[in-house]
Amino acid sequence: MTANPSPLAPRAGSSGGSAPELALPSVLSSDAPLAEYLASARPLIRRLLLEHGAVLLRGFDIGGVDGFEGVVRAVSGAPLPYAERSSPRSVIKGQVYTSTDYPPNEEIFLHNENSYQASWPLTLFFHCVRPPETLGATPLADTRRVYAAIDPAVRAEFAEQGWMVVRNFSDGFGVPWQQAFNTEDRAEVTAYCARNGVQAEWTPTGLRTRARRAAVHRHPVTGETVWFNHLTFFHVSTLAEDVCAALREMFDESELPTNTYYGDGRPIPDEVVAHLRDCYRAEQRRFDWQQDDVLLVDNMLAAHAREPFTGPRKIAVAMAEPWTPPAPDAPAAALSLTEATDGKH
Repeated sequence: MTANPSPLAPRAGSSGGSAPELALPSVLSSDAPLAEYLASARPLIRRLLLEHGAVLLRGFDIGGVDGFEGVVRAVSGAPLPYAERSSPRSVIKGQVYTSTDYPPNEEIFLHNENSYQASWPLTLFFHCVRPPETLGATPLADTRRVYAAIDPAVRAEFAEQGWMVVRNFSDGFGVPWQQAFNTEDRAEVTAYCARNGVQAEWTPTGLRTRARRAAVHRHPVTGETVWFNHLTFFHVSTLAEDVCAALREMFDESELPTNTYYGDGRPIPDEVVAHLRDCYRAEQRRFDWQQDDVLLVDNMLAAHAREPFTGPRKIAVAMAEPWTPPAPDAPAAALSLTEATDGKH
């Protein structure tokens, strides 16, 4: 078995005052059969996830979609369904999905899965079924270091106000509400939103939702402060420049398919979002996929993205370990490391 958990030297000018940079991801390999390896290496995998934010299993015969699901269950338990969707995915089998079905020439910006929801998976799994011919990496960024890199005044305002996402579901733009909420029943959507802190408004053109969320969180195991939100990803200015301009020309601000605001509803200046994008990109790390790689990501410690690519790239995705943060007025007690390495949360 090999691993690379040793700290790397931080780059000059990167996230001043933050902890030393660690390998992202940490790479593990072994000559042992996969099931045998996971049975003995699970505590190591979970420890490295908490230290590095991501672990890459390389050189194993995964055994297709069933073998991939076996990895998920061995490390984290049963995989989760994909609810309140923001991007198109296809089911491969059970709760194993394709990665986002966007055109290969488009970048998908760094984000944390489901961070716009009331609860989210703590652990993500990616399986390289077929690597691309060029590019197509799943870049990662340490959210502890992203937080440290953000201008303190910007951080403070979002820490106080939180952020708000407004989504307009209408024909021809984005994921239809029926697909996002996995139902054709408007009453079910309204009830789901009420349970999950989302304001739902049925409009002549479809559905508008609003949700106010925290921008800064503490990791439930380590207690570290992390920049965990979708406010940069969902802001209209993060789209390609021509797409952003076209949408702003076509829609009033309140009618944009997706946009983000300060938690009190004020617009976020484009220059603030540009600063946040710069902080993410400064911490972005990449690796080239190899067939049968399995990438495990601590969803709160590492943001992930997708490069444009050429060739028949196919990445399977699964999510596990649902987490609902405590109410704002409740003590945010971290889990013990024993609970963390057991994955029983």
